[in-house]
Amino acid sequence: MDAIQNAAIAEFALHGLKGASTQGIAERAGLSKAQLHYYIESKEDLYEKILQHVVEEWIRVFSFGDAERGPQQVLSDYIRKKLDFSFDQPLLSRIFANEMMRGAPVLMPMMGRPRMRTAQAVACINSWIEAGLMRSLDPMLLMMNIWSLTQHFADFEYQARYMLRVKEGQPLDREHIVKEVTAFVMHGCGITPSA
Repeated sequence: MDAIQNAAIAEFALHGLKGASTQGIAERAGLSKAQLHYYIESKEDLYEKILQHVVEEWIRVFSFGDAERGPQQVLSDYIRKKLDFSFDQPLLSRIFANEMMRGAPVLMPMMGRPRMRTAQAVACINSWIEAGLMRSLDPMLLMMNIWSLTQHFADFEYQARYMLRVKEGQPLDREHIVKEVTAFVMHGCGITPSA
């Protein structure tokens, strides 16, 4: 089943839901179309399961429950986890982005838990602001900006590689990117990073 899921991820990331075909998924998985349909109900069902997997992964990295660790540690950890996901699972991030760009018809019914988790993060950030641990800002926009910064390296990988002069197949300097994105967010939040 892993081969089918990996084939579907590649196919959906490249062609989207409408452009992907069960024939293409089957070929990537090394199966006949008839064999593929033994394992899956439909292309749409497989697409929905993959989107659900992305949502579950992003909920897993959403670690704002430990607010007493403070904004620097919690936000730094979150940024690293989001960037790790972008570096390790760029195709899943692209599937999510493409789904959003087409109005999220499949994804929207799954967004209740992510919205609730985001509301918890917003409350946590507000508590840090009230405690004077960071500057006053719009916590929802902060979260959205973190998503943009971290997902850029998956959704716009080719642009990042071109601008950074890193050839395909060569790794981006992950630690440098994590450090720079984290420092940028901390500075924007009015947090002086510790050494």
